[in-house]
Amino acid sequence: MSMDIKQIEELIVNTLEDSKGRDIQVMDVKGISSFADLMVVATGTSTTHVKSLGAHVEKAFKDAGEPPLGVESAPQPDWVLVDLGNAIVHIMTEGARAHYALEKLWDVKSQTAAALQEDE
Repeated sequence: MSMDIKQIEELIVNTLEDSKGRDIQVMDVKGISSFADLMVVATGTSTTHVKSLGAHVEKAFKDAGEPPLGVESAPQPDWVLVDLGNAIVHIMTEGARAHYALEKLWDVKSQTAAALQEDE
């Protein structure tokens, strides 16, 4: 069974929220990206937390029968990338997130997870 983009988004956001990810931003990059429809950025409180958040997202999708195409990180990561095909998840420490400023780089209307909850 293949998940649709809304189900993928919900599983990402719920997994990050359950694992205490902070400042979760969901960006629709369908019209501006050739490699993904959705980009999610979240903040972890430490390199250990960032690594743990990445592992939780990876496990959630393996359990759902949709394993990630790849998970990239360093041994003490300030950034973990989970490639789910049509969705990319970036989990960073606060410092890395401020430095790379992906939301500004993509310049798209991002929504916080809280705003997504209100839409439901």
